[in-house]
Amino acid sequence: MPMAGGGKHAAMGTHNRVLKLGPGQYLEVIAIDPEGSQPEVPRWFNLDDPGIQARLKIRPRLITWVVRTDNVDALAEATYGQRVYLRPVQRDALRWRFAFTDDGSMPGDGLIPHLIQWDGRIHPTDKMKDAGCRLLRLDGAHSDAASVQRVVSSMGLDHLVTFHPVSKQRSPGLSARIKTPAGVVVLE
Repeated sequence: MPMAGGGKHAAMGTHNRVLKLGPGQYLEVIAIDPEGSQPEVPRWFNLDDPGIQARLKIRPRLITWVVRTDNVDALAEATYGQRVYLRPVQRDALRWRFAFTDDGSMPGDGLIPHLIQWDGRIHPTDKMKDAGCRLLRLDGAHSDAASVQRVVSSMGLDHLVTFHPVSKQRSPGLSARIKTPAGVVVLE
């Protein structure tokens, strides 16, 4: 799958590449920018955590997901409570507000989504090349799948992801099934 575009998030010390998955949907590959500086707050997606860094050194992996909302303040407060940190971000003509925990951790071990609110009329996928890839579904496995499912359902997002208990067939984590021109690919 050809990744394109992206850029740097100077305030977070990260950089990314993106792949359009349809209108308003994209896959983002994000990593610590070796040329970036250490941010004043913990990096998003728990990227400062030594355990996450060790897992990512083995291979790239799907560690969390992000959903778009038009009311990031209310949904973030209802979902994360007092641990929420809302940060305005800007790159070129794109402006957004991103909600993440104050310590950079991933709610529900990455299965409860982070929240983003795009400001203005421009969405990143409006300018991305369509490579013919489409998100078919998300699956998550967690030792307390029912609790994670309740939170995601309270956010009105239970139609986007199916949760399963951890088993011999399902390791903890998130997976995405993506239709590509070369067939279906599963990212874990």
